[in-house]
Amino acid sequence: MAIWNLGSINADMVYALPHLPAPGETLAATDLQQFLGGKGANMSVAAARAGSHVCHIGAVGADGVWAVDRLTEYGVDTRHIAETDTPTGHAIIAVDRQAENQIILFPGANREISTDQLGQALTQAESGDILIIQNETNMQAEAAKMGRDLGLRVCYAAAPFDATAVQSVLPFLDLLFLNEVEAQQLQQATGKTPMELGIADVIITLGAKGARHFCAETGEIQDFPAHRVTAVDTTGAGDTFTGYVLSGLDRSLPMPQAMALAARAAALMVTRPGTADVIPDLKEVQEASF
Repeated sequence: MAIWNLGSINADMVYALPHLPAPGETLAATDLQQFLGGKGANMSVAAARAGSHVCHIGAVGADGVWAVDRLTEYGVDTRHIAETDTPTGHAIIAVDRQAENQIILFPGANREISTDQLGQALTQAESGDILIIQNETNMQAEAAKMGRDLGLRVCYAAAPFDATAVQSVLPFLDLLFLNEVEAQQLQQATGKTPMELGIADVIITLGAKGARHFCAETGEIQDFPAHRVTAVDTTGAGDTFTGYVLSGLDRSLPMPQAMALAARAAALMVTRPGTADVIPDLKEVQEASF
């Protein structure tokens, strides 16, 4: 089977500064690093490195060819990534010597995905394939409805959290990923607990405490502890976890096994600085000793 990802592609531009700039202040950066980022790109790389066939549906500008090439290098099918006249989405991240930061996000081409592009991609999917969506692109509700109509397993990662965006896709979902804060915000917005949302599976990530699975069919709630590691950089850990869960399900693993494997992948990933570029492959995850 395949995983279809309607997902963002960003350039993360990280500038090292002596201190964060005050209003009107001009500062010279002491270093610049560029990384492949965006929740969508991270999830595609994670699922591909976990062994799945991943088709990414997204958009970049003329300045984003390098990002598409990087995704291809990591094993992602990039044939459904369009090049638009709008610049590639990016994050300008200023980091001072105390590791405090300021971030400016520009959605860019991530919000330029067309109905035709989405339709041309998803009509190539087969019933039973997985569709994952996050809140960093346009066309979310349209994709969720199309996925349900095509018999796909529709999944949604509710970040960055927006209650309206989540509620627009809820009727079409089979699997919902939330973190602990997002789960509380959604319950406040809907008045419903995870079990009451009408979704077959809800997964709530709990950071260093692990993750919790709510199964509507059995009414069972199961906790999966995180592995104890010395974290260097937790950026992208949730995306890695999500990508590995989806890959496990794609490869017909039961949910407990998929989540256990994903917990190992996320634990290994946070011991490395970076995001998509440092997501471990399946062999590394299986061989890791925790």
